[in-house]
Amino acid sequence: MMGFGFGFGWIMMVIIMLVPIGLAVFLLSLLFPRAAHGAASSGPAQRGDISLSATEILKQRYARGEISKEQFEQMRRDVEA
Repeated sequence: MMGFGFGFGWIMMVIIMLVPIGLAVFLLSLLFPRAAHGAASSGPAQRGDISLSATEILKQRYARGEISKEQFEQMRRDVEA
């Protein structure tokens, strides 16, 4: 006698075990999403795999208006010293 399920009870057992595991993985992926772009997770001072120089960062900050011309010149002199 094969019992109830005609010998396919093991399939149900596997499904019953995989559903909670899959649900747990799905919920964890919602709680801890990965960064959409690799460069985004590497920090603001990097463009892909190439690090920006301090002078390039200063130029970008000046272009965005984050620092004044005087601040830019002083910081550039400090960096290049």
